[in-house]
Amino acid sequence: MTLSYKGIKIKYQCSGNGKNIVFLHGFLENSAMWDNIISELPEFRCIAIDLLGHGETGNLGYVHTMKEMADGVMTVLNALKVSSAIFVGHSMGGYVSLEIVNNYNNSVDGLLLLNSTSFPDSEERKFSRERAIDIVKKNPNAYTSMAIANLFAPENREIFDVEIQKIKNEASKTSLQGIISALEGMKVRESHLNTLKSFKKHKIIFAGTKDPVLDFSQSEEESKLAQTELISFDGGHMTYLENSIQFLTKLKAFLREVNVMR
Repeated sequence: MTLSYKGIKIKYQCSGNGKNIVFLHGFLENSAMWDNIISELPEFRCIAIDLLGHGETGNLGYVHTMKEMADGVMTVLNALKVSSAIFVGHSMGGYVSLEIVNNYNNSVDGLLLLNSTSFPDSEERKFSRERAIDIVKKNPNAYTSMAIANLFAPENREIFDVEIQKIKNEASKTSLQGIISALEGMKVRESHLNTLKSFKKHKIIFAGTKDPVLDFSQSEEESKLAQTELISFDGGHMTYLENSIQFLTKLKAFLREVNVMR
């Protein structure tokens, strides 16, 4: 399904009945990453959205801020007449979810940050994104191939070779402008530590102890500062794949807790 938004189309999928869950993918991913997970949650109404510049959703400009992505998500939810939902955001999708908490707080019943953070980019990380933009401009396919493999814990790259190739194939469909706009948007995002801390409904962080993108010690610090529960997984940045069974079990437990607390 698609809808028109500021002259572009936003692609989304919606299935099932019950409590609303919004799934937001990470950088270089798209809504299809959630297909296997959604199939395990028939008792919920699951909504997965291609964020700006990703999947089949178009580009709005040279910088896609997390706020702009959040506004696009809310446009879809308004069209579906969804007044509130549980948000599950992987990596960049977590950044977008935090923008929704910050700007549309009443629309969020629960928040799961999956391999994501409320911290802004460090200066070192900003430099890495600028360097990535230079590489992308010269050879986008080489960049996406390298970037995807580096999301997994080193010991898992051979084990998940088939899955990595599938993700690379999907990532290769991301336009050059979509990649650059997202990198620029992630680079300029602000801290949402206080947003996470002040969010009083059920919230949780899922983090990989060997995440090559987000150091686990940072997640531990964030958990304490934001007073948010932290669950660790023995793997990298792709917890939903590297620890698929454990992830699904913990996800279902979180969803049950949110429903009980409502």
